[in-house]
Amino acid sequence: MPGPWDPIAGDYMAKDGWIRLHTNAAHHRDAALKVLGVAADKDAVTKAVAEWEAEALESAIVAASGCAATMRSAEAWAQHSQGRAVASEHLVAHAPGERSDLLEWGVPRSRPLAGIQVLDITRVLAGPVATRFLAGLGANVLRIDPPTWDEPGVIPEVMLGKRAAYLDIRDIDQKLRSYALLRTADILVHGLRPGALDRRGLDLFRRRGLKPDMIDVALDAYGWSGPWASRRGFDSLVQMSTGIAEAGMRLQDRDKPTPLPVQALDHATGYLMAAASLRALSHRLTKGEGGTARLSLARTATLVHSYPARGDAQPIAPANDADYAAALEQTSWGLARRLKPPVEIDGTPLLWTLPATKLGSASSAWIETALAEV
Repeated sequence: MPGPWDPIAGDYMAKDGWIRLHTNAAHHRDAALKVLGVAADKDAVTKAVAEWEAEALESAIVAASGCAATMRSAEAWAQHSQGRAVASEHLVAHAPGERSDLLEWGVPRSRPLAGIQVLDITRVLAGPVATRFLAGLGANVLRIDPPTWDEPGVIPEVMLGKRAAYLDIRDIDQKLRSYALLRTADILVHGLRPGALDRRGLDLFRRRGLKPDMIDVALDAYGWSGPWASRRGFDSLVQMSTGIAEAGMRLQDRDKPTPLPVQALDHATGYLMAAASLRALSHRLTKGEGGTARLSLARTATLVHSYPARGDAQPIAPANDADYAAALEQTSWGLARRLKPPVEIDGTPLLWTLPATKLGSASSAWIETALAEV
C-alpha cells in the first residue's frame, strides 16, 4: 500500500524552534519549496528551513497558499489571538434550519440510518471518519471529489461502506448534477475551508434553497472565528499549533515534536461530527427541522487539553487476531483484513455492505438516479 506521507512532509528545526511542513498535496508542496527556494530534496529542505525563524517561515508558506505550523506550547496557544478565539467557541455549534414536512424514516433498530442519503464532500481525515460511521449504521453515502484529487495513503481505510464519484463543479453541467444531489441529500458533510463552497456557487443560502430541511455538518481546521478561521490545516499541523506536540515531547522526554498517535484529533472530531449528524437527524425526525453543526480540529484540541496530562502511558499493543473482523474484504486493492470498529452499540451492530473502493469509482448510474428523483 502507498505510504500516508509525502517524502518532504515532516518536522524541521528552524533557527528558533520546530516547524512542520504538510506537503501531501502537490500544490502545498510546491508552495513550501518555492518559499524555501529549493528542489524536492529532504536534505535541501532541512538546510533551507534552518536559515529561517519558525514563525516567519510559517507565515511565508501560509501566504503562498501552503501549509505549515510552528510548534507552540499550550500556554503560548492560549495567549495567541486564534487560541483565544477558538476557546470561546462551542465544541459543536448547532443552529436550527428551516421547517418542512417531517422526515419519513422508520429507524429500524438494526439499521437505523437505512434510507438516509449522505453527501460527503470531505478530505482527510475527520470528515471521512464521520461518514464511514454513518455508513456503518446503514446510511447511503456518496463521496464527491474533483477529478484530479486522490488520497492514496488513507482511502482504503476511510472509504468503507461508501460510493465515490468525480464531479468538476466548474463545469456547468456537472454543477447542475451537484444541485440535484443536494436536493436528494438528507445530510451534507463537508470539510473544505470556510468560503470554499461559496466560491463554487454552493453557499449555505443556496444549499438551503435546494433542500430546506437538509442537515449541514461542516468542519474547519482552526476554528470558525479569529484571524486564522480560513487557514488551511490538518491534524498534524493543529497538534503543533495548539501545544499537543510540545506537551508530548516534554511528557515523554523526547527531543522532537511528539503528537498524539493515529491523527487523534481527526478521529475524535470525526466521531463528534457523526454524533452531531445523529442529533440533528433526531431533531428533524421529531420537529421537521433541518439544521447546521460546525466543528473544528482546534476546538477538539481545546477539549483534549482539558484532560489531565500523563507521562506514564504504556505503548499501544500491536494488533492480534482478536482485533480483526472475521470476514475478508474485497477492496479495490485486493483482499484485506480490517480491524473491528472501535464503537459498539447494543442491539445495533456496525455493518458495512460495500467494501472500500478507489475515489471516482462509482458508476454514473448512481448519479443519474439522483437526477431522476428531482
